[in-house]
Amino acid sequence: MPPPRTESVATSAAPGLKRELSVRDLALFAIACTIAPRWIAAAAHAGPGSILLWMLGAVLMLLPLARAVAALTVKYPGSGGMYIWTREDFGAWHGFLSFWAYWLGIAFWFPSAAIFYISVAIYTFGPSYGQWSENRPYLLIASLATIWLALITNLVGLRIGKWTENLGGLATWIMGVLLAMVGAMFAVKHGFATRMFVMPNWSWNTVSFWAVIAYATTGLELAGMMAGEIRDPERTMPRAAWIASAVTVLFYVGTTVAMLVVLDPAGISELTGLGQFSSTAGQAVGAAWLSPVIAMLILATALGQFGAFGTAVSRLPLAAGVDGLLPQAFGKVHPRWGTPHISILVLGAVASFLLVAIQLGDTLRAAYQELVSLMVITGFLPFGYIFGSAWKAGRRVSAVLGWAVTALAIATALIPTAAVTNVWLFEIKLVTGTLATIGSGWFIYRRALFQKVQPL
Repeated sequence: MPPPRTESVATSAAPGLKRELSVRDLALFAIACTIAPRWIAAAAHAGPGSILLWMLGAVLMLLPLARAVAALTVKYPGSGGMYIWTREDFGAWHGFLSFWAYWLGIAFWFPSAAIFYISVAIYTFGPSYGQWSENRPYLLIASLATIWLALITNLVGLRIGKWTENLGGLATWIMGVLLAMVGAMFAVKHGFATRMFVMPNWSWNTVSFWAVIAYATTGLELAGMMAGEIRDPERTMPRAAWIASAVTVLFYVGTTVAMLVVLDPAGISELTGLGQFSSTAGQAVGAAWLSPVIAMLILATALGQFGAFGTAVSRLPLAAGVDGLLPQAFGKVHPRWGTPHISILVLGAVASFLLVAIQLGDTLRAAYQELVSLMVITGFLPFGYIFGSAWKAGRRVSAVLGWAVTALAIATALIPTAAVTNVWLFEIKLVTGTLATIGSGWFIYRRALFQKVQPL
C-alpha cells in the first residue's frame, strides 16, 4: 500500500505560524531545551569522573547534533523538524515512527522533570519544607498541576510564549554563574569536599548514568522543530546552535565541579542535590539568601523548559496532521492564538497518564529512575534517523559519532541503578514501554493509510 502524499510542509511554515524567533530568541530557546539542572546532582553523585563524561558528551553528541540540526534546518526550513527530515529522506512510515517515538519520549520527560523540579524546589526553600519533597501523593498532585499550568499557558502564542523560554534560558545562565561563584568561595575558605580525579568509576550501579549524560547533551533538535517560525533560518540556526552548545558545556562542567567542591558524592541525592548544595554552601559562606534564590531560579528554569518542550514538540503532530496521518484536528492552528492547541492538550493528557501509571508497584525513587530510563530509550530511537538524515546532508562525521552515542545510550539505559529493588519489574516496564511505543505508532500509521484508501 503506497504511503499517503500530501502537500509538503518541508519548505514553508504551516498555515497560521509566524516567524518570530531571532538569534537571541532561538539561542535562549535552545538553552532552555538543552540545559537541565536536574542532571547536575546526578553527575556529582557519580563522582569527579563525570566531568570527563560531560566533555566527551559535548564532543561526541552535543557538537555533532548541533552541526546536524543546523544543516537539516537549512535543508528543510519548515515546521515539523525530525518528522519532515525523516519523511523526506527515508519515507512516510519512518517519518511517522521518528515523530511518534520522540513525542512519547517527551511525554515521559514531562512527569520525570516535574517530579524533579517540584522535589528540589520545595527542598531548597528550607529544612521546614523538606518532608514534602519526599511525600509521594503530594509530589504526584503538584507535578500534575505544574505540567498542566505550563501547557495551558503555552497555548497563547509564540509572540508571548517565547518570553517564557527567554526567562528560562536566562535563569539557567544565572544559576550556572551563581553556583560556580559560590563553589569558588567555598573552596577558598574550606577547600574541596571531594578528592578530584579524572577517570569515571566503573560500576553496574552507575553505568546507566552514561545514558543520562548523552541525553542531557541533546535538545537542539527541539529548536530545529521551530524552523517554520525562525527568521532567516540559514543564518539564525547555526549561530544559535553554537551559542547554546558553548553555554551548555560551561554550565554542566562548572556546576558539577562546584557541587563536588561543596559536597561528598556519596551523600548527594540525585533528586534533592541542589537543595543540599545551597544549604551547605549558604551556611559555609554566610549567604542565607542562597537557598531561596536557587529555588526561584529552579522554578524559572522549569517554566522555560516546560514552555520550550511543549511548544517545540507540538509541531510534530501538527506536521503529521497536515499529512493526514493523524486526525484532521492535529493539523489545524488555533485561529486566535496561532498554536497547535490540540497537540498540546493531548501531550498533557498522555504525560499525566504516564505519571500516574509509572508509580504502580515500586518506590518513588525507582519510579523516577524508570521514567528517566523510558524517556532515554524512547527519546533516543529517533536520533538514528536524525543522524541518518545528517549523513545524507553531508555531515558524515557527525552522523557516525551520533549513531555510536545513540546505541550506547540505549544499551546503558537498560541497566538498573541501586535505587531499583525489583529488577524484573524494572526491565519489564522498559521493554513493555518500548514495544508499546513502536506498536502503537504502527497501528496509528496503518489505520491512517487504510482510511485514506477508502472510497468517499
